Amino acid sequence: MLYNSRFQSNRVRFLITIAVVSFASNIVFSAEKYTENPGAEGNGNFVIGPEYQIDPDLTDQGNPKGKQFEFSMPLAKSKIFPGDDKTLDPKKPVRESRKIFVYVPAAYKDSTKAPILVTQDGPSRLNLVRNALDNLTVSKDPERKLPAFIVIAVQNGGNDGKGSERGLEYDTMSDRYARFINDEVLPAVLKNEEIRAAYPKIAFTENPWGRATMGCSSGGAAALTMGWFRPDLFRRLITYSGTFVDQQDDDAPEEAKYPLGAWEYHSSMKLIEKSEKKPLRIFTHVAENDLRAKDPEETYHNWVMANKRTAAALKAKGYDYRYIFSRGTRHCDRKVFEQTLADTLVWAWHGYQPE
Repeated sequence: MLYNSRFQSNRVRFLITIAVVSFASNIVFSAEKYTENPGAEGNGNFVIGPEYQIDPDLTDQGNPKGKQFEFSMPLAKSKIFPGDDKTLDPKKPVRESRKIFVYVPAAYKDSTKAPILVTQDGPSRLNLVRNALDNLTVSKDPERKLPAFIVIAVQNGGNDGKGSERGLEYDTMSDRYARFINDEVLPAVLKNEEIRAAYPKIAFTENPWGRATMGCSSGGAAALTMGWFRPDLFRRLITYSGTFVDQQDDDAPEEAKYPLGAWEYHSSMKLIEKSEKKPLRIFTHVAENDLRAKDPEETYHNWVMANKRTAAALKAKGYDYRYIFSRGTRHCDRKVFEQTLADTLVWAWHGYQPE
């Protein structure tokens, strides 16, 4: 189908935590009153390329601009990711502080409870998201319109791969990163003096359908994991070139339950297919020449295989999902973002009912 561009004690504690989160989430799901009916339009598998062009909605069209802010959060002050985890490789430096980038679109009205989009590896692709918001929050086409969500682009903790702070945050199969965003980053944004001066009554929605997250590579794996483990917090998930491979730290306590890390989403464990269906809306993508595209399955590190199988698992389970395979492109290729991101955001937010 062609893509239409418009369209041992640690383990015990870990298992107890998952059980508690699952129980609490089920209570939330059964009690919530919010409903939406996005329909199936735009769902499914799509192929694009090998020619690409930037979507006009991702360019500056002269529409009213919002306000952008930037501040830092020292890692040492974090209760969740203080930068001293025992799994970290001392040869992989950890940042002393991480930058947080916030964009409030012109369409946002102070005192309203804004939907949000949290992006990993901030400020990656923030310029494109910003243009999409400026252009599509004022769109006259109800089928191609975005809610006035606030973007929080969060810098990773440093370095990459197993043993790194970034890897710990993004590749670990747990709710830890989702809790970090919810419990530490979002309150810091709301308390920031500069932001408060511009928007004295700024507020975020507590509706998990009003909370999206996006990332590429391990940042994409983090997006899926945030929703998978905490669908009571985040439900609209966008992953480009997702690292659904075995990149979790080998000495992480989560290895006891998920020995192949994010590969388990689609492995013989069939985590997605065998788990209870969760209230999630999921976009995934992989490039034709993505990382280790020729690797055999036993390496557990073939990005193309991992993403194809993840999409197949989502389809088999009946999720609202959208999967793009981009010809002639590489890992986290900017050309793919420039052609698809506006459509991706519109699809991801389709059906949302603002407060």
